[in-house]
Amino acid sequence: MVRLLEKRQRTGSVLTFFAIATFSLHILVLFLFLLQGLNIRQLSLRKPPNFVQLINGKPVANIDDLAREPEAIRQFISKTMISMFSWSGTLPPQTIEEVASPKSDLGILINTPQGGSQKISTSSWVASFALSEDFRKGFLSTVAEMTPPEVFSENPNQAMTSQLVIKRVYPPKQIAPGKWQVGMVADLIQKNRVGGARLITPFNKDFLVRAADYFANPQASNSTDLQKAIYSVRADRLEIYEIRNLCLLNDYNPNEDKSKPCGTGQTSDSFIR
Repeated sequence: MVRLLEKRQRTGSVLTFFAIATFSLHILVLFLFLLQGLNIRQLSLRKPPNFVQLINGKPVANIDDLAREPEAIRQFISKTMISMFSWSGTLPPQTIEEVASPKSDLGILINTPQGGSQKISTSSWVASFALSEDFRKGFLSTVAEMTPPEVFSENPNQAMTSQLVIKRVYPPKQIAPGKWQVGMVADLIQKNRVGGARLITPFNKDFLVRAADYFANPQASNSTDLQKAIYSVRADRLEIYEIRNLCLLNDYNPNEDKSKPCGTGQTSDSFIR
């Protein structure tokens, strides 16, 4: 009887050890699955690498994700502002037929600070996605106030166009990691389509630019032309987060105190016409 009890105890001990070992193995497998899931999630959220172009044309990954080439920053400013302030009353052609007969730009309504609404061109609206989200809404209201209603007129005797003529874009001045200050001297030229009467407004601005994240369009094949245009704007991996008036009383100096007035009746703290 004693031997039988001892045998049962040994059998029970082996089964207990086997159960504990099996349970521990399951816990270990579950932990490995959780760890693998976290690694996959981190990979899905990782920023795409920032590439730079070498002289031989081969792209290589840039270790510093906040680094941007000075010429790329200058081109980004020029391209964005030209798109923002070039109003023709027509949409950019998408087909060969539209080159000869472009579609009319119906404009996009934007709320103004006065409580009303005014139209801006479609190109201005698309270009505004190059601005930071907190700055974009207020800037669009200013652009809406600047845009003459005659831009969208079907009457050729009343219709107006606008073109931004850039004279100079200064080299970017880095003010913090991933942030730059860029000055631009330009003229905003508005004229009637018939008669050619022109209004020239100086457009001298200081832009504060910073590096931005970008994720490719996950449904590029099913996107509309407007969606593709917006994604192409963000593909520069840069955004404008502030625009100030540029002081030209003296030689341009990016290090000057921008909180001081730039001449009588002019300030540099906000974007104004």
